[in-house]
Amino acid sequence: MRKITLPTLFFFITTVILGIALLIRNSKQAEEYGYNSSTVMNRITHIQELALVKHNYTGVISYKDYMKFLNINIPLTDKYFLLKYNGYLKAGVDFSRVKIDVKNDSTIHVSIPKPKILDTVIDEKSVQVFNESENAFNPIKISDYNEALIREKDIMIKDAVNQGILADATEQAKMVLKAMLEEMGFSQIYITEEITIPQIH
Repeated sequence: MRKITLPTLFFFITTVILGIALLIRNSKQAEEYGYNSSTVMNRITHIQELALVKHNYTGVISYKDYMKFLNINIPLTDKYFLLKYNGYLKAGVDFSRVKIDVKNDSTIHVSIPKPKILDTVIDEKSVQVFNESENAFNPIKISDYNEALIREKDIMIKDAVNQGILADATEQAKMVLKAMLEEMGFSQIYITEEITIPQIH
């Protein structure tokens, strides 16, 4: 049996210690430069506002209604008005639901949720009323204005979705994430959308 000399044993122990020290050092460096999932996630939550897509609107709402009997419009009881307004709509990705998988110090996979409408606002100070009826049998109420504005928000959302605001929000989120991750030193960046399985009712 070959004997292990003292210099060989010393070299082996030194190599093991240096190896362990190097692993610890690399691990600390990875954490320092953000190469772990939790640190990357902390950075991501601070850039959500940059990834929002905003559409500004200026619109006119036409409202008309009648008093009804048995769901039939009663003649000469119509009320109507026009509203002009300014508003905006925001869409984006919920960065709190982003999933991070750090493969190594250069490769990362990010899964982002589907985009959604986050905010729909009509500036009440901008609302102007035109061509307002004055029907004593069916006077205009504040609730009529509110109803018209609520309906308009739904129209704003449908219009924005048809114009591709959700796709724009996804692209904006990917662009912002890619720029941030490249700044952190990642060169192989894979960003995908989570798969949503439709529920069966």
